[in-house]
Amino acid sequence: MNTAKRREIFACLKAANPHPTTELEYHTPFELLIAVILSAQATDKSVNLATRKLFPIANTPKKILALGEINLLHFIKSIGLYKTKAKNILATCQLLTQQHNDEVPRSREQLEELPGVGRKTANVILNTAFGEPTIAVDTHIFRISNRTGIAKGKNVLAVELKLLKVVPKEFRLDAHHWLILHGRYVCKARKPECTTCIINHLCEFKEKTG
Repeated sequence: MNTAKRREIFACLKAANPHPTTELEYHTPFELLIAVILSAQATDKSVNLATRKLFPIANTPKKILALGEINLLHFIKSIGLYKTKAKNILATCQLLTQQHNDEVPRSREQLEELPGVGRKTANVILNTAFGEPTIAVDTHIFRISNRTGIAKGKNVLAVELKLLKVVPKEFRLDAHHWLILHGRYVCKARKPECTTCIINHLCEFKEKTG
């Protein structure tokens, strides 16, 4: 895929959704961090249902630590892997309190030191909370990048690095959100909705539906 075609793809996505953002509900970087940790192998909808009850009660590291594990489990038990996530959240809150003055760090290295936070989660925080032009590659973005030809790679890191290289600078800040939403609602895993896709004429997928 050439540069001109990639530029047109992102121009189409921008025209359809000028101000994309995450579907996770949050008001502070810390709330976003907790929501993203909870979202691993879970839907944003299920996370939002849980955090709508959790955040009014506890939305700072100290408040979540004060809840304790048993009470935290009560709020997030509807989410997959909730026991592991509860332990990671409490350990993360402990580190934030001890080392970061209850603030979410703004560096990738410090973010990735937090329990339950890997490269993808760190990229989401850097991009969505702090406005850094990072691209967090999840299963949707990995699929759509390879399927369309925008950025092919054998693993998520390869796709991330390729996207950072080939996505035109003016689209880089919002690229993560455009791609994940397109992958979630249009370019679906089992049955992509190619007939209603706004980038159908630019996509290089050889097995288009319809």
